[in-house]
Amino acid sequence: MDFELQATAPGTAARAGIITTAHGQIETPIFMPVGTVGSVKAVHVKELHDEVKAQIILGNTYHLYLRPGVEILRQAGGLHKFNSWDGPILTDSGGFQVFSLAENRKLTEEGAHFRSHIDGSKHLFTPEKVVDLQRTIGSDIMMALDECPPGTSERHYARKSLDLTHRWLQRGWQRYKETEGLYGYSQAFFPIVQGCTYKDLRQESAKFVTDLGAEGNAIGGLAVGEPAEVMYEMIEVVNDILPKDRPRYLMGVGTPANILEAIDRGVDMMDCVMPTRNGRRGMLFTKHGIMNMRNAKWANDFSPLQEDGPTEIDRIYTKAYVRHLFIAEEFLAMQIGSLHNLAFYLWLGGEARRHILAGDFAQWKPQILEQVTRRL
Repeated sequence: MDFELQATAPGTAARAGIITTAHGQIETPIFMPVGTVGSVKAVHVKELHDEVKAQIILGNTYHLYLRPGVEILRQAGGLHKFNSWDGPILTDSGGFQVFSLAENRKLTEEGAHFRSHIDGSKHLFTPEKVVDLQRTIGSDIMMALDECPPGTSERHYARKSLDLTHRWLQRGWQRYKETEGLYGYSQAFFPIVQGCTYKDLRQESAKFVTDLGAEGNAIGGLAVGEPAEVMYEMIEVVNDILPKDRPRYLMGVGTPANILEAIDRGVDMMDCVMPTRNGRRGMLFTKHGIMNMRNAKWANDFSPLQEDGPTEIDRIYTKAYVRHLFIAEEFLAMQIGSLHNLAFYLWLGGEARRHILAGDFAQWKPQILEQVTRRL
């Protein structure tokens, strides 16, 4: 994997760059649609290419390991061939999913013991095993196994958690270096900075991660209960240390405002289930503000969903019709909501990139931030 830093916006830490992988280039800053089980919910691969303009999608090791299983993926020749997505793929190690299981998991020095949310069967993820699993999945970017502690964790727990994450990281990094991809192309490995909301722990973790010299680095453990301003502070703390010549991936964030603020602070890559999850429930994000399509105010509004929107469906369907679909609980409503929101998120990242390259990101950001966060 290669990363070229093209520009930094004056007065901010916002960056524009290009990541080159075996499956294509990614223009940063970039939002990455989440395809947890190998599919982006309610969106076809062709729509991801043609309408959403996605450049990279995510898969999740935990979910793919349980279903369909890595042996099926191996037989298929990797996830790219299995789901027919020919662009870059990033896989999360499953650490966050195991963390979210709460009562159904146990963390030890060996790894993460957990029970499947599907059938209750027992499993173990070690740092080495998740590398092997991601080799079989065939993602372009693999993530290290870590513990994602709650944002409100007390210091003694945050300290203990971070030490375990770093020991796991050393083991995963060693496994990565002593193995190769299975399908004829190279895979990058991103370590993850943790440390909860404690500045010194975040700094320590960022230095530990930087010293590995990986091709890119991730920031985890944010947007998990802490206030937004604290999250932004932690991003600044970490990005002051992480190398400028490697991409920075902020995991699991977030709202359009979160996206803009993260970009402002030097983040290059982001992902979140919010656009698709909220889209399936009728909350649509637009460049003019946020629309709840279940509201009665749209019942007889026959104007286009978003006349200046980034997709064809924004101009084909009216607000009244889309509201009708949501009220009637039609599957088409979930498709339209997911597709529309993903296209908006990709548009927002693309606009940020354009203004970074133009040198006026600092002037553009406050204006667009006010627009996209208002309720319509």
